Amino acid sequence: MLDISELSRRTGFPASKLRYYEEVGLIRSIGRKGLKRLFEEEVTTRLALIALGQTAGFSLAEIRALIGVEGQPDLDRSALGQKADMLDSQIQELAALRDGIRHIMNCSAEHHLDCPRFRRILRVAMKRKA
Repeated sequence: MLDISELSRRTGFPASKLRYYEEVGLIRSIGRKGLKRLFEEEVTTRLALIALGQTAGFSLAEIRALIGVEGQPDLDRSALGQKADMLDSQIQELAALRDGIRHIMNCSAEHHLDCPRFRRILRVAMKRKA
């Protein structure tokens, strides 16, 4: 068993975040030692899954649905596939944006607004915000 201080030290998650994760049902303590919450060792795996999910762009509610509340996580492969597809789309958009910025950086037009590619990039940006 790990008290909240030890769990925080081992995982790098602040104790306040661990308490919040418990409050929203992502992790569960198994009791207390004095005022300190106690956790089973397996909670470190759940915290790693939470960190991975957040890095991938899942909300905490989505992560809770994916890893469940009790026992071993049963990851929804369909939800993971949808998130992977969304990340692929974001990567393509970011790559196109990067390429456009590099073009603008090296554009030979006297003024950026004279560059047809820059004007296209501006139109696309406006459409995305609309």
